Amino acid sequence: MTEVSASAPTDDPYLWLEEVTGDDALAWVRQHNAVTVEALTGTTRFAEMRDAAHEILDTDDRIPYVVRRGEYLYNFWRDATNTRGLWRRTTMESYRTDTPEWDVIIDLDALAAAEGENWVWGGAAVRRPDHDRALVSLSRGGADAAVVREFDLTTRTWVDPDGPDHGFTLPENKSQISWIDRDTVYVGTDFGLHSDGLSSLTDSGYPRIAKRWTRGTPLESAEVVLAGHPADIAVSAVHDDTVGFARDFVVRATDFFNELTYEIRPEGHVLIEVPTDANTMVHRQWLLVLTRSDWERGTDTFASGTLVAFDYESYLSAPHTATATVLFTPDAHTSLQSVTFTDTHLVLTTLHDVATELRLLTVGTWESAALAGVPEFATVSVLGTDPDHGDEIFLTASGFTTPPSLLHGTTTDGVSVLKQTPAFFDADGISAHQHFVTSDDGTSVPYFVIKRDDVTDGPTLLYGYGGFEVSQTPGYMPVAAKNWIARGGIYAIANIRGGGEYGPTWHTQALKAGRHLAYEDFASVARDLVARGLTTPAQLGAMGGSNGGLLMGVMTTSYPELFGAIVCQVPLLDMKRFHLLLAGASWVAEYGNPDDPAEWEFISTYSPYQRLSREATYPAILVTTSTRDDRVHPGHARKFTARLEEYGHPVRYYENIEGGHGGAADNKQAAFKMALADEFLWQTIGAASQR
Repeated sequence: MTEVSASAPTDDPYLWLEEVTGDDALAWVRQHNAVTVEALTGTTRFAEMRDAAHEILDTDDRIPYVVRRGEYLYNFWRDATNTRGLWRRTTMESYRTDTPEWDVIIDLDALAAAEGENWVWGGAAVRRPDHDRALVSLSRGGADAAVVREFDLTTRTWVDPDGPDHGFTLPENKSQISWIDRDTVYVGTDFGLHSDGLSSLTDSGYPRIAKRWTRGTPLESAEVVLAGHPADIAVSAVHDDTVGFARDFVVRATDFFNELTYEIRPEGHVLIEVPTDANTMVHRQWLLVLTRSDWERGTDTFASGTLVAFDYESYLSAPHTATATVLFTPDAHTSLQSVTFTDTHLVLTTLHDVATELRLLTVGTWESAALAGVPEFATVSVLGTDPDHGDEIFLTASGFTTPPSLLHGTTTDGVSVLKQTPAFFDADGISAHQHFVTSDDGTSVPYFVIKRDDVTDGPTLLYGYGGFEVSQTPGYMPVAAKNWIARGGIYAIANIRGGGEYGPTWHTQALKAGRHLAYEDFASVARDLVARGLTTPAQLGAMGGSNGGLLMGVMTTSYPELFGAIVCQVPLLDMKRFHLLLAGASWVAEYGNPDDPAEWEFISTYSPYQRLSREATYPAILVTTSTRDDRVHPGHARKFTARLEEYGHPVRYYENIEGGHGGAADNKQAAFKMALADEFLWQTIGAASQR
């Protein structure tokens, strides 16, 4: 690890770059963009990679993934003609054919042109059980903040808020809205100052207050369901419309990993007394609790990652003595990733050393069985179920070299392939292998290597994330395969701590003061790639975005000797101020509070912006972000780049003016940014392999 210079300044001369749309800041962005574009986009190779990525993203041969709402299957689709996208639907009978007949509900390109807005699709909530209305979210440029409008699926028109139907409409904000019935919704948004004199938003910028809003009444007069604290992450309310088990819940998220859930009853709010860090689900008469830390309950101790079932009403009456049924217990190699109910089954998705396994439990008896038709040696995810359609289930399955398949069927009769994506690259002679390396503290850390069989060594790209319990599982990577692997590059993915590959403890080990473990894991994988003879430090690159962008910043400043190039995307980098910027306050539970001297003590040991040094030698670095990212502030990337330049270190910078946290608002922009990163890598670690 490289130590930070004792002379590193503690002041911040680049605060002006935090002015997202300030004239000076945007002039700085445009100047840096121009230099980077000139340096990286003039080659034939760049054009080939950009066009290959764009063709893959736009191709009509992709699976049009769907969600069922009543008798229709809904899909949102972008292609070369419809760059903003189409919200459309079809029937199952038509969807089974090779060329379904799609009924276009909303043409987003036409809407954006008619309204002169840069609309990006944010999703639609269709009302049950009639499926006649939808709450549609539209963002400007791909930001998290969105406008909400009500749409009539019968007349194919927007419901005018000033018309006789008084359509539900919200201005641009990070709002939460959901149906109760045709004329009532739960809503959380920026209501202005609340009666307690505080903002209706939390310090993180999310709703602090949940209200029940009746059609035709002013939003300001909506009934308050629950008001949280400014330091909370968010408050939200939801109506469960399950026939025979209709209930209303309100959730107060006190930090990113802890929440209080109440059922709203006529006599008042009833707290579901479970550990605040547990994941909780109420389904019909059942309460499921997935522990994230050890739960001591009477004479029982449920280890972190255990799934426990209770009779819901019995638990509310006697939370400390209600009978518990253990549905899943983790072990050193196996963790539970998700649970999904159908009418008669509970589907458990597990990982065993990062390989997917599915288990079926019969609801009530909890007897275990296999789901027929699921392919072996594939990453399988449950895409959706619909309680109106019994045990119907949609799954997706893919692997590093296996194109995605869409499987459909029931949990009672099994599933079969309904749609198959054609291969976008020739996988013959390309293989994926899993390796394990021992990290600094003795922990075994897995990682994958994907390469052509005839390539024994060369430029290698190591990808990582390592945060928020997000697992990195095998999946089809057609763009990386065509633009990196097929050209002779080696691709590696590290399953470092901070993720969820081995359950909650794999994540919690790397929280706050344990953050260094994620970075030590990633550095250990980097060293192991070299030790195996696959690459050299000069030929080794690393890539990550968001929390993975922070990982890249740490690799740059603390482990620069391990890498020849770094691609740092939509990153957190100034960990002294992250909690003050946009949604940053919501991540204090992950990283710690820099205003607390004891917590800043461990944050300061890795905070990339503060650790930059004039004297150090850093790998080549490309930093990318988005002006419209209202989750991770673009100031992180801007200031890091500016300080690198001040200290005399070369750096490439590119900021997409739109695109939100994903970095791109459409497929063309996404393809451009993918090719930009790949070209940068070929010019750096790719060139090093030829010297």
